[in-house]
Amino acid sequence: MSTGSNPQVETVSTGADKAKLAAAVLLVVGAVVAFYLVKGDAWLRWLALGLLLAAAVATFFVSETGKQLIAFGRDSWREVGKVVWPARKESLQMTGYVFAFVVVMALFLWLTDKTVEWVLYDLILGWKR
Repeated sequence: MSTGSNPQVETVSTGADKAKLAAAVLLVVGAVVAFYLVKGDAWLRWLALGLLLAAAVATFFVSETGKQLIAFGRDSWREVGKVVWPARKESLQMTGYVFAFVVVMALFLWLTDKTVEWVLYDLILGWKR
């Protein structure tokens, strides 16, 4: 355990930010309600749903929480770029090892099951099939 300082992240939500999130939720609810209440052509219902959902997403991404989500996504994408991916040959070898292990384990468990079945039913209980 280190003796250094352990900074804690504090998120401060302003009233405006809470209002943006509430508006986004209301827009999603409004989109669903509009989809079921709009009478007429199907394209009109889908248009209302799409527009209100787009407005909800835009409202969410303008809020602080949305900005943090975008920053998290950017950081995650940057980290994915730092990953050293295995070569195709190595990937195929490891996949083969996994399949071989699964087959060996399946055979082992089948053999163990049949052995326990034989010991219990044939030797101990004396049931003959």
